[in-house]
Amino acid sequence: MGDESRTYTVDDALAAVGFGKFQILVLMYAGMGWISEAMEMMLLSFVGPALQSAWNLSSREESMITSVVFAGMLVGAYTWGVVADKHGRRKGFLTTAFVTSVAGFLSALAPNYYSLIFLRCLVGIGLGGGPVLSSWFLEFIPAPSRGTWMVVFSAFWTVGTIFEASVAWFVMPTLGWRWLLGFSSLPSLLLLIFYRVVPESPRYLCLKGRTTEALTILEKVAKTNGQALPPGILVSDHEIELSEKSTESENAHLLPQTKFTDEKPQIIDHSKKDVSTLGLLFSPELVKPTLLLWVVFFGNAFSYYGLVLLTTELHNGRNSCGPTELQSTHEEVSYKDVFITSFAEFPGLIISAFTIDKLGRKGSMSTMFFLCCIFLLPLVFHQPQGVTTALLFMARICITTTFTVVYIYAPEMYPTSVRTTGVGVASSVGRIGGMMCPLVAVGLIHGCHQTAAILLFEFVIFASGVCVLLFPFETSGRELTDATVPTEVNGIGGLKDRSISVSSLVE
Repeated sequence: MGDESRTYTVDDALAAVGFGKFQILVLMYAGMGWISEAMEMMLLSFVGPALQSAWNLSSREESMITSVVFAGMLVGAYTWGVVADKHGRRKGFLTTAFVTSVAGFLSALAPNYYSLIFLRCLVGIGLGGGPVLSSWFLEFIPAPSRGTWMVVFSAFWTVGTIFEASVAWFVMPTLGWRWLLGFSSLPSLLLLIFYRVVPESPRYLCLKGRTTEALTILEKVAKTNGQALPPGILVSDHEIELSEKSTESENAHLLPQTKFTDEKPQIIDHSKKDVSTLGLLFSPELVKPTLLLWVVFFGNAFSYYGLVLLTTELHNGRNSCGPTELQSTHEEVSYKDVFITSFAEFPGLIISAFTIDKLGRKGSMSTMFFLCCIFLLPLVFHQPQGVTTALLFMARICITTTFTVVYIYAPEMYPTSVRTTGVGVASSVGRIGGMMCPLVAVGLIHGCHQTAAILLFEFVIFASGVCVLLFPFETSGRELTDATVPTEVNGIGGLKDRSISVSSLVE
């Protein structure tokens, strides 16, 4: 009888069952999706130069092969985010995996430049669903260990980049770019093969009022981990918020009316059923962090993919800039340097793991953005090949750390009802940065404007670091919520818990 009066949330359940075998299986599945995206992105460093030689492409046409992928991701990240928030995480990444695998494989058979451009754009649309998988995995992790395991999840991206660099090193000189495109589409196919056994997010189910289905999944999690669920009845955070709000309303009648003349509780009108998911990102509680997050995602994507492309474009320390110089050795050096700099992501992940909770999400991101500026600064002038590779290696450590942490911070910042949409839109803005970076890394470098290219990277990275410092709150150690994040912080970085329910605004 006592248990029937007790309630618990998804967070309570996950904390009770802990991180165990079930989450490891979820991690493997989501990680395969992350490997797939990393491989599809890394191959751009190799396919562009190869096609420029094979099909006699101009620098603009070579850049377009990369840019159309980011254009597709710009569309896909928003589209799949909305789909996942309205129809479920599983349906979101099922569609993305199908589009990515089919379009990726057909890219290997493309008969001409324009068909390849079209198919790579479709690949980009599929890759835009990456934030859906990361949010889905995040919603299975107990709050105390969320930061650490999201860093582990990010390691799959590094595995994908190094694996792709290794495959390219062996495949490109012997089999050519078509085989590389074909091999790179296989991880997405694995997502489709194992899709039937993948569970829906219990947090999403609770938000939609499907607590019975959520309980079934949580019971499976508990059984697999060898633990027991808390006693009582499973309820959503939204139900608890409504109960607390009702209690506050009743208590308000016992207080003098003058108590509310100076302070008005910030309550969103739940009768506004026509508020869109995207519109909630611009609510007073979320508009500032949303806009700042867009700048940071833009800067991260611009600088990360720019560094990858710079590794192939700054392949030597030449003082002259003839487009045909050292053409015969270009590809061999590019494979080696990209392979070496890809290993920079491992130190970046280790730094993320050690700093994400000690310095917080904001502290670790801002520190590494500013350090990245320092490492890139000497490249304003031409450097010997070894120095160039070393500086790019250190810069990539920094930008890997910021990329890792922002993909943890972003879904923690948003409530469940708009989580994948918020991260998806931010990721879309990042794709704009990805679209623009080839014009800098390829266009400016080929045009003998290395100094201008590096200074532009410096500005974007520095501005991103400043925006991180302006984030209004820290998410380290906070439980995920179905309500908007607090908008105020106290003097020592703690949070004033003034969560406002928004889940009732989204169907």
